Amino acid sequence: MADGEAGAYREFKALAEAADRKFARARDLPLYGGGDHHSRKAFKAYTRLWRLQQERRRELVAGGLRRWEIGEVASRIGQLYYARYLRTAEPRSLVGAYVFYEAIYSRGYFGATAGAEGGGGGRHQALLIRYKELRFIARFLVVAMLMRRAEAVDHLAGRLRALVEESKAAYPKTNFKEWKQVLQELGRFLKADGAYKGSRSLRYDNLFDSYPSNLASIARFHSKRVLKLKEAVLTSYRRNEVKFTELTLDTFRMLQCLEWEPTGSYQIAAKELTENGTVSDQSGPSGLIDIHLSTEISDGSLPSNPQKAIIYHPTVSHLLAVQVLATICEELSQDSILLIYISASGCTEQNMASQKYASSSSSHATTASAFPIDKPNSHMSSDNHLWLGPRGSGGPNNLYPEDLIPFTRYPLFLVIDSENSHAFKAIHNAEKGEPAALLLSPRISSAMPGVESTGHGSQFTYFLTAPMQAFCQLAGVTSDIDTDTYANAENILFSAFEEYEEILCTSVGLSNVWGQILPDPFLRRLILRFIFCRAVLFYFHPEEHEQHLPTCLPNLPESVSPAAEAIKTPILQLAENLVVSNRFHFRDSRHNKK
Repeated sequence: MADGEAGAYREFKALAEAADRKFARARDLPLYGGGDHHSRKAFKAYTRLWRLQQERRRELVAGGLRRWEIGEVASRIGQLYYARYLRTAEPRSLVGAYVFYEAIYSRGYFGATAGAEGGGGGRHQALLIRYKELRFIARFLVVAMLMRRAEAVDHLAGRLRALVEESKAAYPKTNFKEWKQVLQELGRFLKADGAYKGSRSLRYDNLFDSYPSNLASIARFHSKRVLKLKEAVLTSYRRNEVKFTELTLDTFRMLQCLEWEPTGSYQIAAKELTENGTVSDQSGPSGLIDIHLSTEISDGSLPSNPQKAIIYHPTVSHLLAVQVLATICEELSQDSILLIYISASGCTEQNMASQKYASSSSSHATTASAFPIDKPNSHMSSDNHLWLGPRGSGGPNNLYPEDLIPFTRYPLFLVIDSENSHAFKAIHNAEKGEPAALLLSPRISSAMPGVESTGHGSQFTYFLTAPMQAFCQLAGVTSDIDTDTYANAENILFSAFEEYEEILCTSVGLSNVWGQILPDPFLRRLILRFIFCRAVLFYFHPEEHEQHLPTCLPNLPESVSPAAEAIKTPILQLAENLVVSNRFHFRDSRHNKK
């Protein structure tokens, strides 16, 4: 080995160690409330490292550089791109992560050849590289799912399963129990997410989610105060919830629901970059991936996505403390509103069994009276809070409505998906400065007799993010539905939302709380889907039961209540198109639900 080659490799190792330290600092910071400085420093360090191996690749390979080391650098760059996406909600950063991950995978940086080249620790080194490969594929899967690359997801899922089996056979003394659990989680996640493969994207698509005929009606709200959704806090914490790694199905759906669908030109550009980024080069460690490729990916026809803080299994103190809500509220501009989405259980593991028994044996009157509406400060009841905690009892893991009231000094759009969501009615008229808009889930989920629904994620969230799929799941429509029938159903739903929007925006007596947020496309879409969800559940049950229906505060006008003929008719048409009208109860009712 020449001195120049050895020197180049030593320089590479030194730069890699420095970059790794900066990466560790950036990784340990929360993805909200700052941290950009450390992320930029880590990116700069890896840019320098990447350029070195591009410019002096021959020397580095001769000096001992191995494929998995290049894979590690590229993987870190992909992780930084993904972290930037989570921090900024920029689609180009997500594409950047995908391009790097796809290139790593296609070139087999962590594959069998890389393991054989491990040297040094021999078998132990090869095992470490195998772990790197497993973690890399898991990260790649998350990015591919967010990119809605169905073929890539199916391929990667199969590769991960095969790799776990290969690892168990190659290293029989090593316990891969954790990865078997990961595979189980992945299977549940993909089954729920891919239940209706012909469905369109969850993201906001101007072709399907905006209605030009209603623009004039929406424009009238601009004469008054208008609030824009610029920040959102998304979190879920449920026992045995559907999740993969640290992304739960509920937050995965809501995350996409609050983003713009890229236009056709943007998608083509991303695909071309992906193909260019995976030029086959199996001869040695390749550095042909352009570290700045995603800076040129942009979609000028679309506004910026709202920034989102995705909090995985937080403690109550962490959620409320300076690190999350307090920091985000302080940074809100005057024309902004903060969306807080919480999907959580309403009871601890210890009292789940007793609550199930009570709910099956108690009368409707008893259930209704269990909610202490006139005692919002009473912490003795088991149904006046959400439970954010691991196994065990509640106590400090309980989130009460009063905990969120201090943040009502700022405009809030609150979505609570829980059997105890009704407790958060206590926030209404108790705000500290700004009246909050609340969407609260039903107390009891609905399902066809004998149909298991928990594997599809939270039902209320499903309706808010994928209403067509949620309707099919509720009515027992199987995933092998005829393509034309499903397309007709989508058209009926499109027309329904167009009509709902017109009715809502022209209603007399609409609360200003709703009026000032209706011009925001994301929040308007959530409200329209709430109206649809409430009406569908209203007609799904033979008799009215408040506990089966979602609630909003302030009340929406009666013109969009479930019993209104204009709200009912499209649902009847939808049920007839899918041949499930016999599973609903399209009764005439004088009880309008507000």
